[in-house]
Amino acid sequence: MIGAIRLFAIAFVVLTVVYIYLSIRQRMRTRRALRDEFDEGGIEGDRETYVEEGLKDYEDSIRRKLILGVYIVPLVLVLVMIYLTNFM
Repeated sequence: MIGAIRLFAIAFVVLTVVYIYLSIRQRMRTRRALRDEFDEGGIEGDRETYVEEGLKDYEDSIRRKLILGVYIVPLVLVLVMIYLTNFM
C-alpha cells in the first residue's frame, strides 16, 4: 500500500511538470500564431490587443482542456495494469 502511494505521488509530481511544460508551450505557440496572423495583414487595431483577445479565446477552448489528459491517461493505464495483474 505504501508503495502504491509513493508511485502515485511521484507520478503526480512528474505529470505536473509535464502539464506545466505543455501548457506554457501551447500558450507560446498560440501567441506566435496570433502574431503571425496579425502580421499577414487585413486585421484592424493594435497587435497586442488582438493577441490578448485571442489568448482569452484560447483559455476557453477545448485544446487547453485536452492537456489535462496528461493526468488522466497515464494514471488510468497504471490502475488498469495493477487491476489486471492482481485480479485477473
